[in-house]
Amino acid sequence: MANVKITDLYDLSHTQASEYLSGYTYPWEALAGIKDLILEIGAKLDPELYEKRGEDIWISKSAKIFPNNYIAGPCIIGHNTEVRPGAFIRGSALVGDNCVVGNSTELKNVILFDNVQVPHYNYVGDSILGYKSHMGAGSITSNVKSDKTLVVIKTQDKSEEYRTERKKVGAMLGDHVEVGCGSVLNPGTIVGRESNIYPLSPVRGIVPERSIYKANGNVVKKV
Repeated sequence: MANVKITDLYDLSHTQASEYLSGYTYPWEALAGIKDLILEIGAKLDPELYEKRGEDIWISKSAKIFPNNYIAGPCIIGHNTEVRPGAFIRGSALVGDNCVVGNSTELKNVILFDNVQVPHYNYVGDSILGYKSHMGAGSITSNVKSDKTLVVIKTQDKSEEYRTERKKVGAMLGDHVEVGCGSVLNPGTIVGRESNIYPLSPVRGIVPERSIYKANGNVVKKV
């Protein structure tokens, strides 16, 4: 069986969504409730640590928010996180501690665990990025199929499939995943813990944990 469960992919001690995510089996099941989750968490945040800026936007007082960006609610920005110039946070974004949201990076309906970096020209939508995952410059999550049908997630050999019953599913990156520059993670891509994606890769399906994705059909286990 493919390792696609939340418990396979994530250490839940590194996100404010821990209790919420533990209520689901598969990560894509949690996408529908991110907006309400943020509103619930935000209402309970310590005002000594978080500043409420605008409607349903909570930003840690230790976060570094550069000028010339756009942040819409509901949104939570964690401690010591950087939101750099040109970032476009469209809402329903739960961003953890010590993260980097970079120039021209766009976020929509996402959970970013602590220490996630999306630093240069990234689009991340309808996705969950695990602890210390990193997306190289220009890499994106594609969250809608070209034919607009519901997303079905398959293993690399197509021996297993998971029907999400959702039109919009981006990527689920496990902890410590590295995505190379210019890669496109097709709708419903799941990358297991500690795996690497070669630059300029068009990735789809399930990449097992501790693997190197070199090309479609060429995925090798790390030594």
